[in-house]
Amino acid sequence: MHVISRKRLNDFADKHPDVRNSLDKWHKQVKKANFISFAELRETFSNVDKVGKLTIFNIGGNKARLIAAIHYNRRKVYIRAVLTHPEYDKNKWKE
Repeated sequence: MHVISRKRLNDFADKHPDVRNSLDKWHKQVKKANFISFAELRETFSNVDKVGKLTIFNIGGNKARLIAAIHYNRRKVYIRAVLTHPEYDKNKWKE
């Protein structure tokens, strides 16, 4: 899968270094994969959820949420936001 963009991961990790390793691990797993559906994605990431057209990943043992739009047919993962759990709970990402 092609992840767009790594910069969002790096920016978040600079502010929250305690999740850097988890974000790196997520990036490596997704980049190597070729998911064809949400069901297949869930086989690798058991704690992933779907909210509308977006896919929500728990990162670092629930320390962060990664919000992505995944286009399985084009093998693209667009990172919309990476948020701390309290930021995610405010629901502003849905706007």
